[in-house]
Amino acid sequence: MSTWGGRQGHTDDEGQADGRKRPKRKSRKGEEKPLVAPAPPLPADTRAQRVLYVGCEGESTEPDYLNYLNDRFGDGSRTGGRRFRIQPVYARNGMTPARVVTAVQAKAQEDESWALFDRDQHHDIPEALERAAEKGTEVCFSHPSFDLWLLLHFQAFGGKRSGSSKDVVDALRQADPAFKNFDKRNDKSIRGERRTALETKEPDAVSWARSMVRQCEYGTCRVKSTAKHRLPGDGAPQPCDPMIPQSGHAPDCPVLDRDPSTDVWRLLVSLGIVNT
Repeated sequence: MSTWGGRQGHTDDEGQADGRKRPKRKSRKGEEKPLVAPAPPLPADTRAQRVLYVGCEGESTEPDYLNYLNDRFGDGSRTGGRRFRIQPVYARNGMTPARVVTAVQAKAQEDESWALFDRDQHHDIPEALERAAEKGTEVCFSHPSFDLWLLLHFQAFGGKRSGSSKDVVDALRQADPAFKNFDKRNDKSIRGERRTALETKEPDAVSWARSMVRQCEYGTCRVKSTAKHRLPGDGAPQPCDPMIPQSGHAPDCPVLDRDPSTDVWRLLVSLGIVNT
């Protein structure tokens, strides 16, 4: 269940919300002039704020990126008035996928929760997916790494890969000068000029991420529906938000074999940052 909240409209000593005639004051020359009316309150849908807890495998790149989304889009000015606030959940030295899910569910409790984690060499991804399904946590899985999502802001990337992130990082360093030293000297931050380099490129990233689903070697994977596939079993939770699009991969498409792929685009579509 998403958390929504907003400041209600109010009146002050000069303005009245009931439409009654406002008092007038006299100018120095004696003519009457109406007092300046207060600005009308924002529509209810723009005052509401959606709050999401998003668990992160890494301690730098993903939280930095989520804070970038907060700063650039969170006030609703670029999302048609849909305001949101992402609360990153992460730990020093990172977490495994299963720990990511457990940590974000503990923080979010009954509120909306998402989990971002990579393929890397993790062995607990099936466990992480099971835990996420049990409590309705949305998963954004990236193979081989979240760095692929950053690369897609600048170029397409496809074809069967080795499962290593090295090719992705090498391509990202060449894609834009701001990222030329990415992942050197432990610098995987998304700040300053790197933020600027990403601006306005979100639609391209979403488009290229979706195109990788269509290229999936299993042949029946398509991005075409907002219905979602959950892990089978009794008591499967209802979606947190029915407008969150599914990953597009077929139910029988093995998650660990989706190389390369990234589901981070789903978060941006859900927030209204990109409309598809």
